[in-house]
Amino acid sequence: MTTTAQQTRQPDTRGSEIRRHELAAFLRSRRERIAPEQVGLPRGARRRTPGLRREEVAQLSAVGVTWYTWLEQARDIQVSVQVLDALARTLRLDASERAHLFRLAGATDPTPAANCPSVTPALREMLRRLEPIPACVQNSRYDILAYNRTYGRLMGDLDAVPPEDRNCILLVHTNKDWQAAIVHLEESRRLMAARLRAALAGHLGEPAWKMLLKRLEESPEFRENWRRYEVVASRSKTKEYLNPYVGHLTLEHTDLWLGPEQGARMVTYTPKNEETRQRLEQLLSLCD
Repeated sequence: MTTTAQQTRQPDTRGSEIRRHELAAFLRSRRERIAPEQVGLPRGARRRTPGLRREEVAQLSAVGVTWYTWLEQARDIQVSVQVLDALARTLRLDASERAHLFRLAGATDPTPAANCPSVTPALREMLRRLEPIPACVQNSRYDILAYNRTYGRLMGDLDAVPPEDRNCILLVHTNKDWQAAIVHLEESRRLMAARLRAALAGHLGEPAWKMLLKRLEESPEFRENWRRYEVVASRSKTKEYLNPYVGHLTLEHTDLWLGPEQGARMVTYTPKNEETRQRLEQLLSLCD
């Protein structure tokens, strides 16, 4: 009986070992292809390693050098999704490479780019039919799950943003185009932090939320607002944008909940005046 059980476990053990070695080789290959200058580091005259050094990857990913070295040595250690996300960003992995990294680590990528959201064809058609009114589908974490063309150009070019970075609260703290487009930026940041704090109560400990908060904590503006411990429920609000293509827009923000619980919602931005309506029409024409 014991022999049979051991024989049954052996393939799984061997498979895990193979995955660890594949993961180690994959990390090394991606580390070696990135020039130090790409991540803001000096090359230096004594650099012998092609690409980045292990300690540089560890520093940029905010993990221990010894721990990352063990990872490249294929040791049997646990890797959190937050660390995998940090490594993927440090190593500048594209969507396919990111998915490969998570598969090798035996982890599930919690970002909306990996988890195909349940946005139905009918919902996508509704977003299209709302044009030129900017509209998108978001979850309570501010991930942008789907959007129409005018929303994609409301604060720059959302299509150019990697899918794993399409998160409203992340973009208002990290994306210069979004920051320049929002007229009342600091007020928006504070309100979004308060709404995120209120929504977090139902998702404590979830990997995707922990991963988002880890990224946001790199922003001093977010840290300041987060420490206020303010909470606020959803509400309609007039918003102003300086659109890079058509100029000033005054819009009414409305949340339309897609279920009985306040999770996924359709967000619409209807024009508050005739000038804004005409400019939205112009913005839509630029999308063709």
